[in-house]
Amino acid sequence: MRVRTIWVGVLAVALAASLAACGGKKDDLDAPDAGGGASGGGPKVDAATAGNIEGVVAFEGAAPTNAPIKMSADPVCVKANATPQAQETYEVADGKFANVFVYVKDGLGSFSYDPPAGPVTIDQHGCRYHPHVFGIRVGQELDIINSDPTLHNIHALPKGNSEFNTGQPIQGMKTMHMFTAKEVMVPFKCDVHGWMNAFVGVLDHPFFQTTGADGKFSLKGLPPGTYTIEAWHEKAGTQTAQVTIGAKETKQANFSFKAPAIATD
Repeated sequence: MRVRTIWVGVLAVALAASLAACGGKKDDLDAPDAGGGASGGGPKVDAATAGNIEGVVAFEGAAPTNAPIKMSADPVCVKANATPQAQETYEVADGKFANVFVYVKDGLGSFSYDPPAGPVTIDQHGCRYHPHVFGIRVGQELDIINSDPTLHNIHALPKGNSEFNTGQPIQGMKTMHMFTAKEVMVPFKCDVHGWMNAFVGVLDHPFFQTTGADGKFSLKGLPPGTYTIEAWHEKAGTQTAQVTIGAKETKQANFSFKAPAIATD
């Protein structure tokens, strides 16, 4: 415990120094234009003819047991969680699958969209990332907050965007980041607390949603056309569906994931 405490203290000092050099407010990436991901350059969607794609993501069979989390290395994390914690990998209730990212993968063409209404927030609270799976637009502000009285960092590991690693040793700290390119998905991890992880889908359009406990999603305001819809899960993989909608039409696109096969000798 003494070695752990010393190591955390050293890391906190190093991260604090790094933050001071950067002003402690933004990462070192240049923000894209203020359009907030209003890319495409084409016409806006005609609201008078727009339709919707909605559905439910189901899970067949018994969901794998989520791995337990051991927080004993950080007393702050232990105090913040009165009950035993487990990973959020498989969140299944009554056959409905939560934390599945559903989005339009193809078919939109070059439409332009209004900028997003405001920033997206990811909060480090109770030594977990909240939310666990979410979406954001290219150029939209991501506010990264530490609500815990302990050192956290958010380490993004993208393939198409620039990697960043933001340390927050002080409770209440907030930093900002903007992604410059679409990418599904970007994983986050905390180098201090190894159990902390999250995923963000970065898109250049507004048609995406993460399923909740009821497994439902709704992609509203789509122009008439044929679309590839993808449902992404961190362990169960991806599924796609092709859906064609006409003017003012609402179509269903349901997905069903299955429990992984159990290896046998």
